[in-house]
Amino acid sequence: MSTRPTGVLRGAAEGFAAALMGLMFATFILQVAIRYSARSPWIAETLPWLNPAHFGWTLEFCLVLWVWLIFWGNAFVVRDRDHVSFDVLFLAAPRGLRRGFAVLSGLAIAGGLLVSAWPTWERFAILRLKKTATLADLFGDWVRMRDIYIVYMLFLVVVAARYGWKAWVALRHDRTEADDPVAGEGRG
Repeated sequence: MSTRPTGVLRGAAEGFAAALMGLMFATFILQVAIRYSARSPWIAETLPWLNPAHFGWTLEFCLVLWVWLIFWGNAFVVRDRDHVSFDVLFLAAPRGLRRGFAVLSGLAIAGGLLVSAWPTWERFAILRLKKTATLADLFGDWVRMRDIYIVYMLFLVVVAARYGWKAWVALRHDRTEADDPVAGEGRG
């Protein structure tokens, strides 16, 4: 792991994503254990705290962790080179046109995400009133749907900033990822 601030932040983001995945897996294993222990009457009599009625929250908790893992991971962990891309036309274009493609696509993606941020935030006003179906059993009554989906707002802002930065680098420095083997695919 790098000691540069970006390397430390990236490592922390990857660690958080790994913790989410580990927690999701542990909850899944708990679901399986409870499901099979419910079939054995002697277990339910000996260990009444393993009553399946107490573990309805596990499904919703796994779904919340999955939502966070997807949006957190795509905002902070997944790099562009990790995605499948159809860039035959981009790579076949001359350098100047590639630069134009990089600027236009970066601005279009950043702009589209930022334009959708305000309507999304307005929709979150409703979600602040809605409670989760079962997570109150685990965390208490304070958990609202807005708290669960707020990671999407973070995703919108971070990914828009990343693509805005890519457009700026392509415009300012006449460099696209295809030209830079360290930042991009190593093609060029």
